Amino acid sequence: MNFIFISPNFPKTYYLFCSALKNNGVRTLGIGEESVTALTKNCQNALDDYYQVTSLEDYNEVFRAVAYFSFKYGKIDWLESNNEYWLVQDAKLRTDFNIKTGVQVHEVNAYKYKSEMKAYYARANVKTARYSLVTTLENAKKFIAEVKYPVIVKPNSGVGASTTYRLSNNRELLSFFENLPTRQFIMEEFVDGEIFSYDGICDNHSNIIYETAHRFPTPIMDIVNEKKEITYYSLKQIPPDLKEIGQRVIKEFNVKSRFFHCEYFKLLHDKEGLGKKGDLIGLEVNMRPPGGYTPDMMNFASNIDVYQIWANMVCYNEGQFDTTHRPYICVYYGRRDNIKHKYTNAQIVTKFKDAICMCERMPDILSDAMGNQMITARFETEKKATEFINWCKQ
Repeated sequence: MNFIFISPNFPKTYYLFCSALKNNGVRTLGIGEESVTALTKNCQNALDDYYQVTSLEDYNEVFRAVAYFSFKYGKIDWLESNNEYWLVQDAKLRTDFNIKTGVQVHEVNAYKYKSEMKAYYARANVKTARYSLVTTLENAKKFIAEVKYPVIVKPNSGVGASTTYRLSNNRELLSFFENLPTRQFIMEEFVDGEIFSYDGICDNHSNIIYETAHRFPTPIMDIVNEKKEITYYSLKQIPPDLKEIGQRVIKEFNVKSRFFHCEYFKLLHDKEGLGKKGDLIGLEVNMRPPGGYTPDMMNFASNIDVYQIWANMVCYNEGQFDTTHRPYICVYYGRRDNIKHKYTNAQIVTKFKDAICMCERMPDILSDAMGNQMITARFETEKKATEFINWCKQ
């Protein structure tokens, strides 16, 4: 099997996808911007061949890289980045090279555009926030007259919470339109809810072979815009309502042979037209692994290897791991350099030394959402997890 992996060196643990494929006898072919000598030894060892491009943003250049591998090794069986940023480009390359194992150009809009997701949620009988595509100030005012302030505006096609804003009055609305970006924005009614994610891997029949869930006490939008620190953690048990809705949505989106990361609001108050306190409301779907080092957190929480589960799905259409046992709650805390803390990173690592899984700097490109310094730890009880979070906050 010939497998092309786009950007195997970023995020830095993504070489593990290639290592897992290689374990299964797959020929792993990487395309990226760094020179092969600049790759870590682990990444180099995970690849059978590597093609450096000047820019992954240059489709023609990446196309030539795929063509080179196709000429050298024969038909390409798979192509993937597992990265939302390259989702559309991955689909175009698959279509152009007749690679059928993955999302094609005509399918990608449902996974990329937030407005397109709404119809799939509706067919899965999952409610979502009312919305309007931002066109004119007059239309925006009509929509706000219907749903009331505050409203959320964000790119219809975007990655993460960048350029996502809450507008609370006419002054902020006018300011937004005075600086309206050229790309398309979507406006949604504000939903006061806590975010939970349903994450996993499905096979080529949309059957889920691995699943887990995470809780995000603070919305990523607030973390990015208000420069707050981020913490989130895995759950030992997937709430039954999240599991049931999550499985319905994956089937309706016809997700095949992919990681998925689907986000839901759990209503903090009754919301007319949406539901009662505690109900789950669809936020958005992301057809890739959850961000940052969350795949590693999945491993720490369950003593498994999701990289190998994914590679087994690619090769055998099954995971081949026991994924039902979750002995730990795995917690991520991202600290910001500009916030003065009572305890240093070293003191926290010493205090919780038996529980620490990772402690390192985050790349600048991820720091807006994930913090400058991350500390990840795992605990058998929620009480211990909460103690860790409180120490990191101080």
